[in-house]
Amino acid sequence: MNLLAFKLIITPLLLLAASLAVRRWGETIGGLIVGLPLTSGPVSVFLALQYSPEFAVRATSGSLAATAAQAAFCLVYCGMATLGWPAALAGASVAFAVTAALLQESGLPQGGLFLIAVLSLAFTLYLTPSSAAQGVRLRPPWWDLPVRMVLITALVLGVTLIAPHIGPGASGVVASFPLMATILGVFAHRLAGPHAARQVMRGLVAGLFGFAAFFYVIGLMLVHYGLVVTYFSAAACAVASQVFALHQMRRHGGSKATAA
Repeated sequence: MNLLAFKLIITPLLLLAASLAVRRWGETIGGLIVGLPLTSGPVSVFLALQYSPEFAVRATSGSLAATAAQAAFCLVYCGMATLGWPAALAGASVAFAVTAALLQESGLPQGGLFLIAVLSLAFTLYLTPSSAAQGVRLRPPWWDLPVRMVLITALVLGVTLIAPHIGPGASGVVASFPLMATILGVFAHRLAGPHAARQVMRGLVAGLFGFAAFFYVIGLMLVHYGLVVTYFSAAACAVASQVFALHQMRRHGGSKATAA
């Protein structure tokens, strides 16, 4: 299977799995799942294969900066949710761009970016509501999943195409924009109100600990241990982080969101 075919198959399948998980287990757990590097992880693999492992390692700095930026995105979206999804999405997107740009320009090493990411996630999780969303079962239109899959595939293809022109750091940031969470959050917001959207965002923040661990491991290992060992180790760390986050959320009753 060539690289283009792999991109066209694996990316939409990952989104399909995440979307079905939201419908089965609710907004909070769905947000937790989309916190995994379902888009940026494949992009990182493709960057390593197409350009070089060193390029992919440099891109992890952008991904770690974008982790803190995603926390800012979620915090602002939750704060503005009562104003409607267009205003909340616009404000959250500005927060993402500003935070990512500031961290990119800071020149911090990967260890520093990882620490900032973890602290920002913990701070955001502390400030966002943890109660479950209440409401009727959501019934999406027939075209919902196909549109989501096309958008995500276009993002992956676009980032890997423009990566050599915008550089590794910017590639990591663009690939890490929370597009899946935006799609799921806006959908929940439109059909079930701001509270449901907040649960997607809270789940995303909890899931981003695994996201940060994934890219930190890649930055440490990729050049020295190769693609297979590195990405397997990074994925294992991300999944372990998600399992811990899920356990914590269940302890605090945050997994009972309405199914989408």
